Amino acid sequence: MHAYETMFILSPAFDDEEIDGLVSKFEELITSNGGEVTKTDRMGRRRLAYVIGDHTEGYYVVFYFNATADIVAELERVYRITDGVVRYLIIRKDK
Repeated sequence: MHAYETMFILSPAFDDEEIDGLVSKFEELITSNGGEVTKTDRMGRRRLAYVIGDHTEGYYVVFYFNATADIVAELERVYRITDGVVRYLIIRKDK
């Protein structure tokens, strides 16, 4: 397993309950497949540097986690098909 960091931006149209549900869904996806979430950082609602779609702000969340490449591929697939994920990035941390 390798260490990864992922940041995703959720639509500002979501309320706190919906945001909590999505964050839990993504954490569960990692842990249920044998990964480990080491830290979750909810940065909150922030203004975007540029307009993405019709959004000028979004809700930022960062996960630090350990996982295999298969888990990362599945997480990326789920990000792509989940409505409300405005942008995401997954990077492998250096040793």
